[in-house]
Amino acid sequence: MSLAKIVSLGAYAPKRLLTNQDLERMVETSDEWIVQRTGIRERHIAEEGEATSDLAVRAAQQALERAGVEPEEVEFIVVGTTTGDMAFPTTANVVQHRLGCRQAGSADVYAACTGSIYSLSVGAQYIQTGKYRTVLAIGAETLSKITDFTDRGTCILLADAAGAAVLRPAAGAFGILDTDLYSDGKYWELLYQPGGGSRNPTTHETVDKRMHYAKMKGNEVFKVAVRMFVDSAERILERNGCKADDVDLFIPHQANLRIIEAAAKRVGLPMERVFVNIDRYGNTGAASIYVALEEAWSLGRIKPGDLILLAAFGGGFTWGAALIRW
Repeated sequence: MSLAKIVSLGAYAPKRLLTNQDLERMVETSDEWIVQRTGIRERHIAEEGEATSDLAVRAAQQALERAGVEPEEVEFIVVGTTTGDMAFPTTANVVQHRLGCRQAGSADVYAACTGSIYSLSVGAQYIQTGKYRTVLAIGAETLSKITDFTDRGTCILLADAAGAAVLRPAAGAFGILDTDLYSDGKYWELLYQPGGGSRNPTTHETVDKRMHYAKMKGNEVFKVAVRMFVDSAERILERNGCKADDVDLFIPHQANLRIIEAAAKRVGLPMERVFVNIDRYGNTGAASIYVALEEAWSLGRIKPGDLILLAAFGGGFTWGAALIRW
């Protein structure tokens, strides 16, 4: 079996910026408080009428163009998202049509913020087994659409973006070496959206109770998230005979700077080897890893032969990691 390799990346964020100063005028908070608690200074927010697939298509087009891959060459598309355009069809189906990938199957992966690692892992398996030679893995979110802008605990965090990776078979020992996926449903009440599904179908009552917005217990999420980061990072390194010292760059889910710093310290990685862009993007859910990976690649922070560690966690809870030899 051949490893899957990321041959190119693309990313897109909406043009509209929501700064901490803007939030000061919307909810009881301050720039100083937000930066100290989260590390975020601004975030990108979709315009009215701009959907998750719109962002995904822009990121995917850039990735395909950079790879020199025509849409007809794509055989499978997997989209990680929590904020699909509709309940159905899948957002991947919409993206497939709009890109013109006429020969491609498609599916959504619904794993909250870990949708980045899950979608990358699913795409990599198809390459490794030889089923497909060209797969498009995407993470895309418009989390602002499920954000309660009267709740300062969530509105300072969530934002919108998309990222995409073109996967193809690798030559030799370079590529996605391993991925690890985990979940534990006992934590579901720490981070969830109660309204809109079959448990609480949309009614006037669910709308009036603001049940269609994301709900989070911040302090509890912090404690569990740090453990999940460390657990996934240490397991995948140990299984592949690697140590923290071997990692050239750690790209974590950009959820909260304090979580990232705590996790890096416990894994044994100095912040100089951790890529952080949460200050300019906020928490973009399943798009987060892809956007950070693309930026690190574009800035020259990733060089051939580097060992790259990715790790994420999300509501559910889900968590996971990926190890890449670039």
